[in-house]
Amino acid sequence: MPSSQAIHSADVFSRRGKFSHLPCKLNVKQSVETVQLWAKIKNTRTTTTTAFATPNENDEGERSGSHACSGEQVFVPLENNYSSNYLDEEAAGSLPESGSGVFQMAEHSVNLASLLDKLKALHLHVLASEQWNASRLKLCHKNYVESAKNLIHYLALKCLDIEPLKYDLALISLLNLEMVNSSVLASLTTCIELLENLQLNSSRTGKDVSAGISTQGKLYHQTNGNFTINTMRMKACLNQELLLGPLQGSRCTHIMTTVGEEALESETLIADLIKAGTSIIRINCAHGSPESWSEIIRRVKRSSQMLEAPCRILMDLAGPKLRTDNLKPGPCVVKVSAKKNATGKVTFPAQVWLSHKGAGAPPPHLSPDAVLFIDDENFFTVVKVGDTLRFFDARGKKRMLKISRVFHVFSGTGFMAECTRTAYVSSGTELYIKRKKDRLPVGQVVDVPPRELSIRLRVGDLLIISRDSTCGEDNSYGHASGAYRITCSSGYLFDAVKPGERIAFDDGKIWGVIKGTTISEIVVSITHAGLRGTKLGSQKSINIPDSNIRFKGVTSKDLVDLEFVKSHADMVGVSFIRDTRDIIVLRQELEERKLQNLGIVLKIETKSGFEKLPLLLLEAMKSSNPLGVMIARGDLAVECGWERLADIQEEILSFCSAAHIPVIWATQVLESLVKSRVPTRAEITDAASGRKASCVMLNKGRHIVEAISTLDNILNLNSRQMKAEVKSLVPSSHLV
Repeated sequence: MPSSQAIHSADVFSRRGKFSHLPCKLNVKQSVETVQLWAKIKNTRTTTTTAFATPNENDEGERSGSHACSGEQVFVPLENNYSSNYLDEEAAGSLPESGSGVFQMAEHSVNLASLLDKLKALHLHVLASEQWNASRLKLCHKNYVESAKNLIHYLALKCLDIEPLKYDLALISLLNLEMVNSSVLASLTTCIELLENLQLNSSRTGKDVSAGISTQGKLYHQTNGNFTINTMRMKACLNQELLLGPLQGSRCTHIMTTVGEEALESETLIADLIKAGTSIIRINCAHGSPESWSEIIRRVKRSSQMLEAPCRILMDLAGPKLRTDNLKPGPCVVKVSAKKNATGKVTFPAQVWLSHKGAGAPPPHLSPDAVLFIDDENFFTVVKVGDTLRFFDARGKKRMLKISRVFHVFSGTGFMAECTRTAYVSSGTELYIKRKKDRLPVGQVVDVPPRELSIRLRVGDLLIISRDSTCGEDNSYGHASGAYRITCSSGYLFDAVKPGERIAFDDGKIWGVIKGTTISEIVVSITHAGLRGTKLGSQKSINIPDSNIRFKGVTSKDLVDLEFVKSHADMVGVSFIRDTRDIIVLRQELEERKLQNLGIVLKIETKSGFEKLPLLLLEAMKSSNPLGVMIARGDLAVECGWERLADIQEEILSFCSAAHIPVIWATQVLESLVKSRVPTRAEITDAASGRKASCVMLNKGRHIVEAISTLDNILNLNSRQMKAEVKSLVPSSHLV
């Protein structure tokens, strides 16, 4: 936007009658008039004055003020905590031709002429905001012009104090201004025209006070046919389908599932995910390799084709996220432990899966406590149900496994065995079949993965974060100074933090305060952890909400991964978006690779990304790529504060509704169900709230298939269907 355009702050009357500064920045190009808004609340009249602009004939801006406009100016005060619903309902219904009944009663408490003037002022303010930002809107791609204008209209509406107006409209049940996000201008115009008809047909009004508005309304319909309520709704549906694909059957919401290399351990897992209701598979480029990604995508496409169920691929670029480096790997041993009661008596033996290392993982409906692979395939040709396998564990203790069931899988045969005593099994452990007078082959356990080690931190502990991964690798579990050590290879962390700033680990499970910094180390005092301490492991997130770290939006690794995404994925997720410069860089990279049809998902997981979301959307709308937004609630809660998360996600939903951009609801959805098979009540209601979004994302876990099936039922439950007991209370002639 040209720097010659000036920024003004709108001033409004507060309810006490004094001028107060509205923290709102608008690109003012017209002279400003004011209209006083009156509301009657509890028999007390309060006054609010709103400002609107009247365009001059040449549409030239009057230069005043000294604050130059730049591309980073925010249109509305994002710090205002107006809550708004994501629902998109009709602006108004039909009204009776006469002014009798409830509307006649409402006229005693609401002056219709005054209300009409207020709506006219609001309507002009919304139109003026579009003109103020004409140069920005001209840069938007033709596919997004109407949506970008509606976003500007919504921002203009949001930056004003319209509570008294909302109250007046509620008294006559005409319009809810919190439900007009997706079609602001059309809703206001419809409301104005309905008020005209009500006033013209009212026996209490003897003169035509609405000729000017009526003319304006007709002109609106002649020149702004693209802004009707139905057109805006169709635009939102089209944008959703372009990014996420068409919904199948009677489903109302897409389900996205994150998968990793563990999906390759089972031949049927991907197919089971799609059967359960998954329509989008997400791959995180921060983990795995191009080889494993290729195999996952191959299985997704094969299963999608076999099941005749479309399934798209989203690949998240890792971005500049701060993480702990890998700790020194632990011993290659697995613990097998039976379930016991309070007295130590075994209540249920441990379930152990045994198979040849080429047979793959156990079937998804099984949940073994341990998986052991045997090197000799011939070993399983003589094993049968009822056999007892003897072995010495890593401690030299005698232990036994009893074969209880046999399963025929794609690549061979597997067995489920039971163990009643605790055992530690390592690679090289030999299993002997116990039978009388028979000399049977010996099976050797192989490929036991190393145990994932961690540091248990408690309140008051000192933690040293080192830049050099060679420093302190052997001191991860305690240092001579009494401090624990981890490493982080990102130079951004050490270059930007200061003593006194807060620091969080593992999505806020552990908090601390920075006590001191050097060029290669940061000393942290732990201030928040579990009562018995909290484990901090490898590749866990690090957040510094108080520090203004300037990250590089698209990293060198992201550019390498983008080459893979180019030929394998339908969408690319852009992590840790902070400002419009990140989107500009991404757009340049996509244009260079001629990826105009690749879907873009902006992951909102930083405070800066949330506060600049309208600008980010307008910047992203300059390209033709299908566009979406993911609410990454993990990092977002740490960055912005747990107590603000509910309001923040509603704000994001409102902004995206106004821009007709689909939203993906992510992070910890049904997490307890995914991990332990038992959901919490709060998780169920949270998942149901995901209906307000276009897509809900689940993370990987042991019971992921069951969780997807449950989520699919929650999202698509027809709660509007009238129950039989209630139908008896309604006359049969009124039932459809």
